[in-house]
Amino acid sequence: MKELVEVIAKALVDRPEEVRVTEEEREDAIVLKLSVAEADMGRVIGKGGKIAKSIRTVLRAASARRSKHVLLDID
Repeated sequence: MKELVEVIAKALVDRPEEVRVTEEEREDAIVLKLSVAEADMGRVIGKGGKIAKSIRTVLRAASARRSKHVLLDID
């Protein structure tokens, strides 16, 4: 899942070298924290949060076979 978020984020931003994804495992979920350059934050979130919501939808579909939920936190 971590690699999926990295690929999507790097395709969206102007500074792909600054994309960082960390993974934190909890009891009931896996939390992925996405960090990008300050200038690229708007590109990842999108107008009204549409792009962030789309990334979360892709993650939900990709994690459907797992027993844990995958959550995305954008910093």
